[in-house]
Amino acid sequence: MSCPPASPRSSFSHYLPRLRREFYQGDAVIFWTLPVAGRVRGWLDARFHAAFREMMLHAAAREGLLCPAYCLMPDHLHLVWMGLRAQTDQRNGMKFLRAQLGRFLEPARFQHQAHDHVLTTAERRRHAFSLACADYVLLNPLRAGLVKAPAEWPFTGTVVPGYPLSNPFEAGYWRWLWERYNELREPGTEQRQLPPREME
Repeated sequence: MSCPPASPRSSFSHYLPRLRREFYQGDAVIFWTLPVAGRVRGWLDARFHAAFREMMLHAAAREGLLCPAYCLMPDHLHLVWMGLRAQTDQRNGMKFLRAQLGRFLEPARFQHQAHDHVLTTAERRRHAFSLACADYVLLNPLRAGLVKAPAEWPFTGTVVPGYPLSNPFEAGYWRWLWERYNELREPGTEQRQLPPREME
């Protein structure tokens, strides 16, 4: 599976291209990266983590989302969202999340635009998705040399509304996650037809 191509080290003075709006709606599954401008550090602590989880729950309630995995790194954030309703719009959810988190990030600020990778049908297959989600998001601290084992990093987790103790490192988590996704997803959202992929 291909991972989001953007690097948190990038600094853009223009807006990144997006797919057409409908690719971010309904039951879309998207990898998001939120770089901090200038790669500023010093803001990541237990307080910010708690605020992040709270605002993720509000975003989930507003837009109908669940997050199977997230990882807060010292100069950027990674998260995955899975849409649950026909009216879900992840671009709206991301706009809300960035605005709400901004005050907890101060005096640092997010780069002017989040990066995204909208998963294709092939990338959404359970086994491929679970492996890529774990590798790209949850193994980030290990690859960066911050920990010796992924579960040691205190700023990773999930946000599945109604399940505050869900843990992506527990045995059986991914099977459990897909069961919850199918249980929570609004019937019929998986049948929507999308046009060919074209950037706006």
